[in-house]
Amino acid sequence: MRKQEIDHILTRMLDAHKDVSDLNLTVGKPMQVESSGQLVSIEMNPKFESLTPFQTEIFALNLVNQERRLTETLLREGSCDLSYSLPGKARFRVNVFSQSGSYSIVLRKLESKVPTVTGMNLPEIFHKISKEKNGIIFVTGATGSGKSTSLAAVLDEINESESVHVVTLEDPVEYQHPHKKSTFNQRELGIDFDTFANGLRAALRQAPKVILVGEMRDRETVEIGLNAAETGHLVVTTLHTVDAGQTINRILGMFNTEEENQVRIRLADTVRWIVCQRLLPKVGGGRVASFEILRTSLRVKDIILNGESEGKTYYDVMQAGKAFGMTTFDDFFVDLFGKGLISEETALSYASHKGIVGRGIDSVKSSRGEKTTDIDKLEIDRGYGKEGKDAKKR
Repeated sequence: MRKQEIDHILTRMLDAHKDVSDLNLTVGKPMQVESSGQLVSIEMNPKFESLTPFQTEIFALNLVNQERRLTETLLREGSCDLSYSLPGKARFRVNVFSQSGSYSIVLRKLESKVPTVTGMNLPEIFHKISKEKNGIIFVTGATGSGKSTSLAAVLDEINESESVHVVTLEDPVEYQHPHKKSTFNQRELGIDFDTFANGLRAALRQAPKVILVGEMRDRETVEIGLNAAETGHLVVTTLHTVDAGQTINRILGMFNTEEENQVRIRLADTVRWIVCQRLLPKVGGGRVASFEILRTSLRVKDIILNGESEGKTYYDVMQAGKAFGMTTFDDFFVDLFGKGLISEETALSYASHKGIVGRGIDSVKSSRGEKTTDIDKLEIDRGYGKEGKDAKKR
């Protein structure tokens, strides 16, 4: 199979539906794309009703393109990451992985245009996040929730306003930032450095003011990241966690029990923001981003140092900190419902505390003059118990 054939297939898959985010090639299934969060089969000519192990392997080997490092990683670890360009059309982040002795391929489409906070309708607080000068900013969420896109928007804000040196460590490079006010050096795992820990260690000698770490995958990377934040750098990074509290607990879990107190102190001193993201089904099709935002404060530092307790949780702080740009997922869901972007069922199904979201939705409905209950014609039963009293008198 030649590159031209690969490019032709990828182009057909991209053009088959609107809002395509991922391309999926799996043995036993036809070629599929993910459109608005749903996998959809693609009609090809000639027809591929069911991909064979040979077809996916040939496709995978062409994407790997005889790169020795990638081939060794795929054979040794069972998967490998790479980037692939479709000239004039798109760039992809590719993962090739082994399953049941066959190879599957998932290609995530990367946007060529660097996103902006305004263009993506991100919460206004993102403008303040980009003004931080040091410490750590965590953007967290599941795979495909838009973490990299939000971080790229934050870096673009810095690029527009600050004349600083920015070093990024990515796997692979997703958005290629032009040099505006800032100077960007974007390094790719496997090509420019071998591990995030080593890349981060080297970055400290490259005189950056801002360091983007694609993912805090292990204890060593976290430790060097804390060192960087403590020495005056701004470190922005991602974690695969679902909310703010879990983010802190995930980091603490990377260290021994004896080290926990010291790590808590370091986190309390360096964490500036924790932004968690989820993509929800949007009314009318497509998806909409939702956020949980935790900002450092004396209360947050106290909870990081001493742990959560009754009435002193990250959730309580975020609920009370709306004036300072904080929000919980639950409050954000109610806000999205109020704007007509998501349905009541979606808000309740994704809620952390269904009771809170339910009351918020009822409040929105009441303000619109809508019913908040299905129970009609409630009235007092004035005859209740009278029949028994009358019988006794008789």
